Amino acid sequence: MQLKAAILQRKWMVVFFLACVVGAWYFFGRSAGEDVKNRYKTQVVDTGDIRQIITANGTLNPVVLVNVGTQVSGTVKALHADFNQRVGPGQMLAELDPALFRAALAQSQANFLNAQSNRTLAKAKETRARDLLAKNFISQTAMDEASQALEAASAQVALATAQVERDSTNLRYSVIRSPISGVVVARNVDVGQTVAASFQTPTLFQIAKDLRDMQIDSSVSEADVGAIAVGDKVKFTVDAFAERNFVGKVRQIRLNPTIQQNVVTYNVVVAVDNEDGKLMPGMTAHVKILVAERKEVLRIPNAALRYKPTSADDEKGKKTRGKKKADSPTVYRLGVDKQPVPVKVKLGISDGTYSELLEGELKSGDALVLKDNIVKKDKKESTFKLRMF
Repeated sequence: MQLKAAILQRKWMVVFFLACVVGAWYFFGRSAGEDVKNRYKTQVVDTGDIRQIITANGTLNPVVLVNVGTQVSGTVKALHADFNQRVGPGQMLAELDPALFRAALAQSQANFLNAQSNRTLAKAKETRARDLLAKNFISQTAMDEASQALEAASAQVALATAQVERDSTNLRYSVIRSPISGVVVARNVDVGQTVAASFQTPTLFQIAKDLRDMQIDSSVSEADVGAIAVGDKVKFTVDAFAERNFVGKVRQIRLNPTIQQNVVTYNVVVAVDNEDGKLMPGMTAHVKILVAERKEVLRIPNAALRYKPTSADDEKGKKTRGKKKADSPTVYRLGVDKQPVPVKVKLGISDGTYSELLEGELKSGDALVLKDNIVKKDKKESTFKLRMF
């Protein structure tokens, strides 16, 4: 019995020893293989669509927005239009107190009658002077004075006529009318308020001609504005309808720049069709302008353009780090020996994630290195660790 137990014990020792050898071989061999296999993070060159988009923010505005003011000063007597009301051309919006304007018109009309009377008298004197001059009863000087008096009286009639016309116009201006057909989007006065038009015309109403036709005034940086052209397709969202994508197109790129803290931007006007009336003036629009699109082209990940070899034993990496930035972009393809091989490329458009490949010794399916997964370990740290079961 003791002999059998000793033999059995030896067998178990041999089995345990072989298991340890196989386990060590599997553990260290697999770890080394995985280190080689997972040394680099890669992504393959593939075929797909690329859309180059420029983003910007802007404000929705009516295409035609008219500020209706007053050319005369006075007190608001009545209002005939309010917010969101549709008005037609010539429709009454408000009235100023006309008492002073009517009094001024009455005074100018009286002055006109007085001037007419003086002209009639001067004309009669001039006619008599002409008859007397023909009979040599008066001198030529007296005749000239009579003619001058008639001309002065005629001038006074013309002056009085102009004053009557001016006061009549001011009386008409006391009634504020809509110059266009549209919607009242703002009313800045109330009944009893005094408006003064001495230095600048005050804005009483704002009227949008047609809210079905709107535009976005967006600010685009000088670095991006060169890629935008009139007619480019635009998609945008507003905070009020965040789940909905609205569409439009670039109508105009205005040449007048805006400079704030040395940042230059240009106003890109986007035409918007607001047929359903959901969009309202003043909304903030988050704009995406499609400036270029390529379908089914070779594309490489932009992360591969940022990779540079960092291994201490990589001589190519040392040379690359010692040089200045190359004229053309360089990516690193994983070769047959699992080492990165530099490849010069020429790129087209980019969507921020992928870039179009125009030239370069690459084909679909080639693995490009994105980053190095090897982490340098402390020399004092042992690579062998005993796992306890």
